[in-house]
Amino acid sequence: MQNMLTLLSNALCRITGRTAGAQTVSEAARITASCSFADFTPQVTFDIKEACAAGVEAAINRSDHLITAYRAHAYTYTRGVSVKEILCELMGRRGGVSKGKGGSMHMYAPHFYGGNGIVGAQVPLGAGIALACQYQGNNQLCVTLYGDGAANQGQLFEAFNMAALWKLPCIFICENNQYSMGTSAERASASTDYYKRGDYIPGIRVDGMDVLCVREAVKFAADLCRAGKGPIVMELQTYRYHGHSMSDPGVSYRTREEIQDVRSKNDPIALLKEQMLSNNMTSVEELKEMDVAIRKEVEEAAQFAMADPEPPLDDLCNHIFKNDPPLEVRGTNPWSKLKSVS
Repeated sequence: MQNMLTLLSNALCRITGRTAGAQTVSEAARITASCSFADFTPQVTFDIKEACAAGVEAAINRSDHLITAYRAHAYTYTRGVSVKEILCELMGRRGGVSKGKGGSMHMYAPHFYGGNGIVGAQVPLGAGIALACQYQGNNQLCVTLYGDGAANQGQLFEAFNMAALWKLPCIFICENNQYSMGTSAERASASTDYYKRGDYIPGIRVDGMDVLCVREAVKFAADLCRAGKGPIVMELQTYRYHGHSMSDPGVSYRTREEIQDVRSKNDPIALLKEQMLSNNMTSVEELKEMDVAIRKEVEEAAQFAMADPEPPLDDLCNHIFKNDPPLEVRGTNPWSKLKSVS
């Protein structure tokens, strides 16, 4: 994860692209990318497809808001949380971003609302955040992400209806990895055109394996929302290499050959590397140095997390509320009392 995110972050910092193609998500759109490094090509033009898959953060502002489901680790990182804090939280350690009490599903950062454990529940919450942006008139928006498995939840359509009525600045993004928890989209959904699910809300389908496509599509959607023409539904067609969870080997409902075929032909890291190398925007040596540095950072963070202590029992009920005086919390029975400190 860190390897991919850091590579994309460095590449997108180098590829500005702000002045080109922001209003275009049609087939065979072209974007211009600039580079200020003296040893490399100063400007190139890429042919891209419809729009695409990991550049959400590159297309919005830090002051914008983002909410997602329980596959939240990458967005936690792009929203500013360190690798060390993420790994500590995954291991239930005191140094975690949620002090070891939230785990994989409940990690937060400024303008980032998790990480939600109930399938689809984050979608109406995202609409509410967008309503707050509209009410406050701050020119901000909310990116609300969900998976193809959650796309059949009834609460999505309730949120769509309210968002459309009030023209909320909300980008609803379905990350379609094709298998949700372990059932193919074709077996679970009568219609797999998730970008059309908004009906009366405009929608676009995006190549979720191409970071530049994703960035351009989300920039287009963000401009639409800031102009008071939101909401919009977006489907990012992507792929999950591994199982849904630790208990899922990931090959009981698909073949190893299928997974390897996607890795060899459509891997987003490999595609971006190839684009940058073929256009002389980086060098093999620079990418190798980056890879070594990333692996070192992740290894050090993992070692720290394994050595970090678990939160003490006395900390169990703390931080229920923010900035409140200490209060009593009932324990496992009416006679046991615990204290909560903000």
